Amino acid sequence: MALKDILPGRLGFGAAPLGNMFRDIPEQEALATVNAAWDDGIRYFDTAPFYGAGLAEIRMGTALAGRPRDDYVISTKVGRLILDDTEDVSARDLGEKGGVFRYGRSNKIVNDYSGDATLRSIEESLKRLGTDRVDIAFVHDVAQDFYGDEWLAVFESARKGAFRALDRLRDEGVVKAWGLGVNRVEPIELLLALEGPRPDGFLLAGRYTLLDHARAVQRVMPMVAEHELAIVVGGPYSSGALVGGPNFEYAPAPPEILNKVARIKAIADRYGISMKAAGLQFALANPVVAAVIPGASRPSRIAEDRAALEQSIPVDFWRELRSAGLVNPAAPVPGAD
Repeated sequence: MALKDILPGRLGFGAAPLGNMFRDIPEQEALATVNAAWDDGIRYFDTAPFYGAGLAEIRMGTALAGRPRDDYVISTKVGRLILDDTEDVSARDLGEKGGVFRYGRSNKIVNDYSGDATLRSIEESLKRLGTDRVDIAFVHDVAQDFYGDEWLAVFESARKGAFRALDRLRDEGVVKAWGLGVNRVEPIELLLALEGPRPDGFLLAGRYTLLDHARAVQRVMPMVAEHELAIVVGGPYSSGALVGGPNFEYAPAPPEILNKVARIKAIADRYGISMKAAGLQFALANPVVAAVIPGASRPSRIAEDRAALEQSIPVDFWRELRSAGLVNPAAPVPGAD
């Protein structure tokens, strides 16, 4: 089933922060955040074993326990198994995501994109989530940011293993849809160029944002549209950089990004527009984007995201961003022809 036909709304919940991303989040705060999302009407929740070595899934399961299962959609990822053995968290090789989950659980994380590992991964996710099914399974991080020069070999392993296993699970009705969950556009381009298997959509984090969208809008978005598929945009605030945070792409933001943020903010301030509103509404203006899933680690963030989605933004704001060279000419913007 196509991804866009499964998602229950344009705003979803990205659960990476529930895995103690960047900070040690108290249990009650994490659960209260999911409850705030539910109370707001959000019914799509995205998580992954990788987020805190199972912690995000466990917390998500606790927070959603007792909710009617047919009332919400959940996506998780495959490609990494979480073992009962522990390891030195600081010694993990996480590619460009270095110490992002240093406050998560210390369970050993094993990368494995084989068919058998895919089935096992889903089974273990179901246990952590305390549910009988996941709706969408994304193959996680088969890209350069994690595997460097080895990424194509990892992709090939997933092609022979995870892709085929998920294709089968989808056809059997075990999952409704599958695709890639990545921070780079190249794996999506590569998968769409293959004869088979056939994904149902993608989760693309960080590559279709106000701060970084040129490559995606020129290449991958047209390909996805051509296949009549859709994208869920993750990381719409670019790891927080867009909304005044210190990080971009899970690391301290470089000067050129901080400068771009300052230029966009100067225009947004003049129009009285929040940076969250600009970020979310930019991503959703592309017809290929089915939903956006900002991460939240505090209940108050949910109300901010909803307000950002509903804030009225004059077309002149987008025109000004375009004329300042801050939005790619090929990128659709809200309200414009």
